[in-house]
Amino acid sequence: MVEARRNTFKSPKPDASRLLAFDLISEVNRNNGYSNLLLPQALTESSLEERDRNLVTELVYGTIRMQGKHDWILSQISDRPWSEVDEGIVDVARMGVHQLHEMRIPDHAAVAATVEVARKRVGESKASFVNALLRNVTRKSMQEWFAPLEDIKEPIERMAIQYSHPEWIISAYYDLLKDWDQVELALAINNVPALPTLVAWPGYSSQADLIAIGAEPTKFSALGARWKGNPGNLELIRHRLAGVQDEGSQLVATLFASFAGGGKWLDLCAGPGGKAALLAAIARERSIDFTANEISTPRAQLVKRVVHGARVWIGDGRDIASHNEKFDAILIDAPCTGLGALRRRPEVRWRRNLQDLRELTALQRELIESAVSILEPHAVLGYATCSPHLAETTVQVNDILKKHPELELLDITPNLPSGLEGAVRGGALALWTHKHGTDAMFLAIFVKRA
Repeated sequence: MVEARRNTFKSPKPDASRLLAFDLISEVNRNNGYSNLLLPQALTESSLEERDRNLVTELVYGTIRMQGKHDWILSQISDRPWSEVDEGIVDVARMGVHQLHEMRIPDHAAVAATVEVARKRVGESKASFVNALLRNVTRKSMQEWFAPLEDIKEPIERMAIQYSHPEWIISAYYDLLKDWDQVELALAINNVPALPTLVAWPGYSSQADLIAIGAEPTKFSALGARWKGNPGNLELIRHRLAGVQDEGSQLVATLFASFAGGGKWLDLCAGPGGKAALLAAIARERSIDFTANEISTPRAQLVKRVVHGARVWIGDGRDIASHNEKFDAILIDAPCTGLGALRRRPEVRWRRNLQDLRELTALQRELIESAVSILEPHAVLGYATCSPHLAETTVQVNDILKKHPELELLDITPNLPSGLEGAVRGGALALWTHKHGTDAMFLAIFVKRA
């Protein structure tokens, strides 16, 4: 009998794409990895064909993005509390549900392929549990699973499940938008993958160059274009004549530059270098000395690669005065919750919490104080975040004005690109993904009185 069992046992044979996707999901969820860094590197090192690369991309980004929604179903099926289930089972089951509900993969194929991954990575007994979970999921249609949401009257609770977002983020969106229909649109767009956006660096390339290779021009940025493909394959990118940067970040950099003058600019929190690269190129064309500062040595090295010889300091922005230099324009692209880029960084919605918000707003205030201390008279200060949260935007602006009567908030409206409507809050740039098709960036511009 034992010999017969040995003869019938077959070793697991997961396909390479799903196995890689599971490994990346686990690295993000269990070891605090970043999907937007890990995935491109893994795909570059792999020998997968383009179709399989696309499958890995959707499985990784999609599963992480929608895991709250998947957990809601799986927690109803599991015979033990979902929070107590083995982490490997959780991640592979989520990946299975994603294929069943969010991708055009037949049920039997999705279940069988996922179970093979489970057999390889979490073991035979746990794979049996995964198999049972996923087969139970297939016993109802997606519409049947989510029909009970119609009975949930509390909008935050319902939307948290339906759009796979933590409740505190939904509450923060409502505080700003004051309209549940608008909140739903904002949540929905966060679940739609964004096309890569290219940026031309003045003096090295132009938007026309991007259009010439087949990219479609962005609506508001005169330097941007959207690219359907892998930007890493483009000569302009490989030779560092252009970059990859969301249109919202392009607008932050170019709007800041439109207000900035003098002979010396500083990007206080420059890593990984997107805005620094663009500002360095603009500064070079205007014969302005540009300096980028970054606290992280690895990120500072990334900045050095794209600023074409401009000075890069490595150090804490809160200690910037130790260099004994003053500047005519300073951009603080402050560390923040990242709630404005959830479509690009899917794990951020699960990784951030209200305690992070409190710590980040304290850090933002310290960076602001540091920057103000090295501003020349008549100098410009830009305060930017990739977050629409009131505590990281309007509240900080009000705090700056209260603490620093020598600073005046400038109305950004006259410098906005043509056609950019509904993008100003209290004189500052306040973009929304569902309204403008960009990351939800914020930028306030101040000038220091003499």
